[in-house]
Amino acid sequence: MNPVNHSQVTGFVLLGLSQAWELRFLFFAVFSVVYLITVTGNLLIVAIVTFDPGLHSTMYFLLGNLSFLDFCYSSITAPKMLADLLSGNPIISFGGCLTQLFFQFIGGIKIFLLTVMAYDRYVAISQPLCHTLLMNRAVCGLLMAASWVGGFIHSIVQVGLIIRLPFCGPHKLDNFYCEVPQLIKLACTDAFDLELLMVSNNGLVTLMCFLVLLGSYTALLVMLQNHSWEGHRKALSICASHIAMVTLIFVPWIYIYARPFHTFPMDKLVSVLYTMVTPMLNPAIYTLRNKEVILAMKKLWRRQKDLLGLVEL
Repeated sequence: MNPVNHSQVTGFVLLGLSQAWELRFLFFAVFSVVYLITVTGNLLIVAIVTFDPGLHSTMYFLLGNLSFLDFCYSSITAPKMLADLLSGNPIISFGGCLTQLFFQFIGGIKIFLLTVMAYDRYVAISQPLCHTLLMNRAVCGLLMAASWVGGFIHSIVQVGLIIRLPFCGPHKLDNFYCEVPQLIKLACTDAFDLELLMVSNNGLVTLMCFLVLLGSYTALLVMLQNHSWEGHRKALSICASHIAMVTLIFVPWIYIYARPFHTFPMDKLVSVLYTMVTPMLNPAIYTLRNKEVILAMKKLWRRQKDLLGLVEL
């Protein structure tokens, strides 16, 4: 179909989670709490890892970066979703839609970061004497920079492909934010080649990374059999947390992107899971159950109380 014969749409209607006012108000109340917990928990972890000298190891440096990315990732969609739940006319402009797509490059950074975290745990367990040499702060900084560059390039390419598509109607997205699969389906041209490219670029690559990570953690669990009971218990706890978070992040992405871009009733639930719920669970799964982090939180709390006491004096 020749796009010249059609007017380009200027925006999209987001159908959201529900059209019923009662459910929309309920969703607004629930996800407002979820977003508040997400912001507070993740920024708290960032602050603790930044200012507590006892948490300046590579593991906590990477966890602090993950918390920052989770805060950013949830902020791409949550504020707009919450506003639309109270709005009678949830519309997003074409430029706003592309902006949401672009900033989803944070999801790509998280994939690279989780791979770096798996490598860090592998070195820490398999070669503990060489860990500080192989994974020092300079190396971690370079790996993080590479993750940002990789995610940025991936997003630029993706948005560049989407922006060339003609959109002439319909203009309704059955979701609460702009997502690649549904956006491609709204194009008034045959986008099968682009869909196949996206499935290969996003879905299959994500699936391969997930399988590699599961394989690496399986190898680590086998190595742990040769450690002392105390070392085995601590390393097993860390690996279990990593495996849980990797599963929560990767499985929804694989479900959305590693299949033909058709809409299913479960799609919205999966989208809510990886845009809202998973970023909220990160602090609890990774760090807030960690004794060192809890101790650092108590120290930070005492410091704040002392400062408030001085101010009152």
